[in-house]
Amino acid sequence: MESTSQIIVALDCDDRAAAQNIVDQLGDECRFYKVGLELLTAAGPGFIKHLVARGKEVFLDLKLFEIPHSVAGAVRAAGALGVSLVTVHGMGGTGIMTAAVDAARDFPELRVLALTVVTSMTDSDLADIGVGVSTESQVLRLAGLAKQAGCHGVIASPQEVSALRGLLGGDALIVIPGVALPGGSPGEHARPGTPQAAVAAGASHVVVGRTVTHAMDPASAFRRVHGNLQV
Repeated sequence: MESTSQIIVALDCDDRAAAQNIVDQLGDECRFYKVGLELLTAAGPGFIKHLVARGKEVFLDLKLFEIPHSVAGAVRAAGALGVSLVTVHGMGGTGIMTAAVDAARDFPELRVLALTVVTSMTDSDLADIGVGVSTESQVLRLAGLAKQAGCHGVIASPQEVSALRGLLGGDALIVIPGVALPGGSPGEHARPGTPQAAVAAGASHVVVGRTVTHAMDPASAFRRVHGNLQV
């Protein structure tokens, strides 16, 4: 895989104009973008169609956690938009993950990823909701369920990549948010790491947000992230 294709830029924007400005500044540097609930709600599915029409790949981060029928419908809608990746909550169990995978079969380019434990959560956060194991143990448990359900990969933090690659094998997608360049702020991520360390441990893709999107020169910042992957 070309290393620039391993970098997904998160368009965590509150309106279409701001997101479009980032895409315009990055130009041909970046081919893969994440659209989450904020931008989808603000700009609507038309912006996703626009990105796909421009030859960009889209990671639609819906974090679906609903009854299986509703999850399947949302996955089919994502596939019709032409997105490449869509997320479901691993904590929803095998029922919703299997429903998502089954719905995605009509769209050969669509891959379903299971969110394990969000990167802002710690062991104490899991304890608050009655999960009495470490974040890594919970990540691996949910990743195992995702594999059984037929998901194409998982979302986890940089700190679990090596263990996940051993569990899931070489073909699984392991997409890692919570990365920042050395010396950079991890933001809200409680379990961060660098892009280089994540990929070296076995990540297939890394997701970068403010490191690029809040930079004075997003294209230069993107190149720095790309350079970090080459170290």
